[in-house]
Amino acid sequence: MTMQNQTDMADLSMLDLFRIEAENYTKILEAGLVEVEQNQTPEKIEPLMRAAHSIKGAARIVGLDAVVGIAHAMEDVLSAAQHGKLELTSDHIDMLLNGNDLFLHLTTIDIAAIPEWLEGQSEAIDTLSGSLRKILTGEPAAATEKKPAPKAPEIQEQKETLTAESDIQEKKEIMPERPVTTVPAPEAAGPLVNQDVALKARPEEKDEESFVRVASESLNRLMGFAGECLVQARSTKPFSTSLLKMKDWHLELGSALEKIFEFSKNKSVPKEVQEKFGESLNQLDRIRNLLVTQIVDFELFSRNLEHLADRLYGEVVAIRMRPFSDGLPGFPRMVRDLAKNMGKKIAFRIIGESTKVDRDILEKLEAPLTHLLRNAIDHGLETPEERVAANKPVEGTLILEARHSSGTLNIRLTEDGRGIDVERIRHKVVEKGHASKEMATNLTDGELLDFLFLPGFSTAKKVTEVSGRGVGLDVVLSMVQKVGGSVRVETKPGSGTSFHLQLPLTLSVLRALLVDISGEPYAIPLSRIDHIVQSDQSSLKILEDKQFYTFENDHIGIVDAHQVLRVPASDERYPGLYIAVISDRLNQYGLVVDKFLGERELVVIPLDARLGTIPNISAGAILEDGSPVLILDVDDLVRSIDNLLTNSRLHKVGDREEPTEGFKKRILVVDDSLTVREVERRLLENSGYEVTVAVDGMDGWNTLVLNRFDLVISDIDMPRMNGIELIKKIKGDPSLKGLPIIIVSYKDREEDRMMGLEAGADYYLTKSSFHDKSLNNAVRDLIGEA
Repeated sequence: MTMQNQTDMADLSMLDLFRIEAENYTKILEAGLVEVEQNQTPEKIEPLMRAAHSIKGAARIVGLDAVVGIAHAMEDVLSAAQHGKLELTSDHIDMLLNGNDLFLHLTTIDIAAIPEWLEGQSEAIDTLSGSLRKILTGEPAAATEKKPAPKAPEIQEQKETLTAESDIQEKKEIMPERPVTTVPAPEAAGPLVNQDVALKARPEEKDEESFVRVASESLNRLMGFAGECLVQARSTKPFSTSLLKMKDWHLELGSALEKIFEFSKNKSVPKEVQEKFGESLNQLDRIRNLLVTQIVDFELFSRNLEHLADRLYGEVVAIRMRPFSDGLPGFPRMVRDLAKNMGKKIAFRIIGESTKVDRDILEKLEAPLTHLLRNAIDHGLETPEERVAANKPVEGTLILEARHSSGTLNIRLTEDGRGIDVERIRHKVVEKGHASKEMATNLTDGELLDFLFLPGFSTAKKVTEVSGRGVGLDVVLSMVQKVGGSVRVETKPGSGTSFHLQLPLTLSVLRALLVDISGEPYAIPLSRIDHIVQSDQSSLKILEDKQFYTFENDHIGIVDAHQVLRVPASDERYPGLYIAVISDRLNQYGLVVDKFLGERELVVIPLDARLGTIPNISAGAILEDGSPVLILDVDDLVRSIDNLLTNSRLHKVGDREEPTEGFKKRILVVDDSLTVREVERRLLENSGYEVTVAVDGMDGWNTLVLNRFDLVISDIDMPRMNGIELIKKIKGDPSLKGLPIIIVSYKDREEDRMMGLEAGADYYLTKSSFHDKSLNNAVRDLIGEA
């Protein structure tokens, strides 16, 4: 095989187009070959033969002779099978898939590196090409251990390690940001790549549709503009109300003036004044008629504008939506290969392939669904011998289904395997120390199944390449919670297991409950609210000095939203008690707000990256009247409440005043060494101060934003966030920048001391200060006596 001067024969723009075409046809080949293995008919083989033919033609144009050879051999094999001259075996399908892997790999490497990569794989490519040719002659195929490209499951694992940002950057590097018009291949509608979005251009006279590639960033900006247009259009309603009020006031004024005019006729009012008065009344009538006309015109304009903005927003949302099938082209291949490697027979079906899914959610689904499928194949479905012994069909069933229901996206993965052994989970829960034996005995099956989603929790008896390392289901839960969804498990011993994922239809629009907290609106995603309760103060009970509310026999801890969000309590007191019950996987709390304002559908506006992470807030939105609203991060809220409980700083609902006198001054000690923390705590408490400790910089920062302190004492070298970073973060916060800070470190070099002081620390002490009065003296110097 010769590969001479291929970089001269194919410029990068043509290779660019080849990659686009190859990416489209590899999806057809991979899905089709897996299906043909189960159901070999000429109708199913024919589009695969055409896909191989198209790749061959595209490769020939750009001078990739090695690709031409493989594609030609695949085309001949598929053509022979289509015409009944050859029956494709499982080994034949393996070789055809290996050829497709080569094409697929070419779509993942840098354009300029394609010729060089093919040159380096020349021996393996020749071997594969020869093996494909031997299928036609009936000769034994050569060994195919040398694969020119990774198989689908390996590619899948590589993809899981990529973040969205790196993936976007990779696409930008291999694809210039310019619109490229592409006609999709037969029977292959849909977007061409994951990170760039295919937008449908004007419809053609034929059935074919043209597509243009648009960068994700541009689409996100377009989405934001469309949302703002919709908000602005809806904000015209107050103007209509104002105009109607003006009309009413105008009528009242006109009526009053007419009465004055009639009264003046019976008085000795000069004729000139009466004439002027009459002209004024006529002018008033003309203004009234014009005002009525303008109100009608404005209302018509307002309705048309809102309708147009709504259609614009709907179109942009529709552009973001992609068929469910676009997010899982490699799944049938992965299931086929894993089942074959493990000696299992599995019928894999996908239901709802055309179900529309937001592109951001679709991209996030790949890793979780991969984990669920691998677990189902490894843990759930039995071998043929085990199934026969259990009076089941030899072939196991694995179904992945996507559908819309009640304004949400529901994804269900079901298999008819052995089911989950809940008693084994119960044993593991006790073994890993998550619960005592007595407590575990009283856990329900549903509560036990929840433990499967904990990091590092696995019931596998041995670790394999597929599963058993204790990772996977926590990835599923993490992804689902990040997008505001939920996941649950149903299992029946001997009959199988189902995983149900309930997700929002799109991340751009959020259904939320608006609540009033200190006169400001906040939004809580409806998908993260367990219940809402309207009651009164007398319904609250106290146990161990903690308030709780009883709902359906559950004791729910009550927390004041003002304290969690660090906002002053409102002077206005609404009648009743308004509670939004929120939770994560392990904890549930009742968040007490001032008032419920009703449900809304909000256009989500991401927070500016320059703001960094804002505690308890995930995003923002604009209400119809143009006022901003913050969207609460429920997971962060629960963590904040846990932090308050840990530090015993939770005050009772109805007792919101912060004490200012008669209390000890509070100091936060931040150090990753337990010994150092305890030494500093005891020294300071012996001097009369109240001390709270944090285990590292990040823990210290989270504690600071939730509580009031008079002083911070911090180490420098700590995990997650070091002391210098913590100090800079404190000094960059308007509400904390005046907080005194002391650094206590083992480092005693002058450059270390200068670095700490320049960052904003008031004192820099070494840990030898524990043995004298330096630390206490510095504390008293900064904040006085306790």
